Amino acid sequence: MALRILLADDEKEFVETLAERLTLRGHATRVVYDGPSALAAVEDEVPDVAVLDLLMPGLPGDETLRRIKAAHPELPVILLTGHDAVDDTGVAPAAQAFACLTKPLSFAVFQETLEAAAQSARSGDVPSQGGRS
Repeated sequence: MALRILLADDEKEFVETLAERLTLRGHATRVVYDGPSALAAVEDEVPDVAVLDLLMPGLPGDETLRRIKAAHPELPVILLTGHDAVDDTGVAPAAQAFACLTKPLSFAVFQETLEAAAQSARSGDVPSQGGRS
């Protein structure tokens, strides 16, 4: 199934390579490099799945996630992190995310998670997977 995927990560080489691999598999990708750009992209065109890095400039991934979910609670969001996924309140932002995957990514697991997120949104069942990795 072809998906519209928003990828937001400040590691440009990583996210552009990820977008290229997804595009080769028939998905439409949009790449941005910070939280404010991710919010603008979602308002411009709501994707099937949003993928956010937890640590981004301008607006961190956890706050970007909160704002996206406030406006589009049905949109599945996958968090990527190379760090412990706990914010300064001690709450895991993954609680609002469909999944939280740790870098470096297994592309097979990432693709499986994308498809599961899109399927759950299509079925109207977008509960948090709360840290699935």
